[in-house]
Amino acid sequence: MVNDPIGDLLTHIRNGYMAGKQRVVVPHSKLKVELANIFERKGYIKRLQVKSQVSKSGKSEQKVLEIDLKYTGTKPAMENAKRVSKPGRKIYVDKDHIPSVLSGYGTAVISTSKGLLTDKEARKQGMGGELICQIW
Repeated sequence: MVNDPIGDLLTHIRNGYMAGKQRVVVPHSKLKVELANIFERKGYIKRLQVKSQVSKSGKSEQKVLEIDLKYTGTKPAMENAKRVSKPGRKIYVDKDHIPSVLSGYGTAVISTSKGLLTDKEARKQGMGGELICQIW
């Protein structure tokens, strides 16, 4: 069992890019879908699909996320992704201290009472929250 589903998602995507893969498959969760939707909206991944897959034992079906990775030539659209707030050490930011990633070229993802928001969306709505990750 994975204790950090967000870290697991970021690692799958990062490893997929480093291996030059076109697609990665990760176990499904609502939080992962919400985070991957932000990645798709910001142009870090090509496409996200939720599918059912037969388990390895062949006895049951489980939902998985199929994430199509995006490249510009041979260069990955996502250079790096850093998990900021971790299960053992939560990092919170208020609306006035939301970090800018690479002077605005990257994206920070913040968990707020209205769901996951990018740094720009959180600033616009005047909301702070848990700083989940930074992507560039």
